[in-house]
Amino acid sequence: MSYHVYIIKSLKDNSFYIGSTNDLERRLIEHNEGMSKYTSSKLPWKLVYSEQLPDVTSARSREYFLKKQKNRAFYQRLIDSVG
Repeated sequence: MSYHVYIIKSLKDNSFYIGSTNDLERRLIEHNEGMSKYTSSKLPWKLVYSEQLPDVTSARSREYFLKKQKNRAFYQRLIDSVG
């Protein structure tokens, strides 16, 4: 089973949310249906970045690293690098 680290962007206020999951499609639906406490007030959300990792430990480590950056320009460069 593979895991994904992802960044979604609120279309309401342009804020970012970083997470990890083993089912990216399901998780995005959950965010957009208000099922996540931290993202329900900023609907709707758009997936702007994801990367696949081999296991949950790698995914959580990468998620932690990205969250620790707390730097909008860093996130935007990462997003721009893929597309």
